Amino acid sequence: MSTVTEWDGHVDDVDEDVLEEPETFYGSADEFVREFLTVTYRREVSPKGEFRWDGRWWMHPEAVARLDALWRAWEHLRNDGATGMSVWWRDHADHHMSVLLSPVGPFAKTSGTTDPGDPLPYTAPPPGLFFDVRTVEN
Repeated sequence: MSTVTEWDGHVDDVDEDVLEEPETFYGSADEFVREFLTVTYRREVSPKGEFRWDGRWWMHPEAVARLDALWRAWEHLRNDGATGMSVWWRDHADHHMSVLLSPVGPFAKTSGTTDPGDPLPYTAPPPGLFFDVRTVEN
């Protein structure tokens, strides 16, 4: 028979490795955008089209904030092998990307173009703008 004290959150013998945060797969929002988002979330973009995107997304504060949030949510939800990625697409990617790609969103006045099926445009940010969280000590 179990007692309340067995389930009160107190643990005597804890494997410290189990409590550590899992390392991120991508080291920064920039790496996430470059390696995953631009090649996965493909849309035909153009200045007069339905979708807008700027390869220099890091020049737009709203885009940086939204893409950083997308990256962090992806890192968290990727560890849920059941529905994590579905939740990420539905609740995070589709929401934020709809705003970012919108003709009235932060990229409204950009001139980036792609052909159907091409990755979203990408231009590397200036050195030092993003740091790799995997190499920073807590």
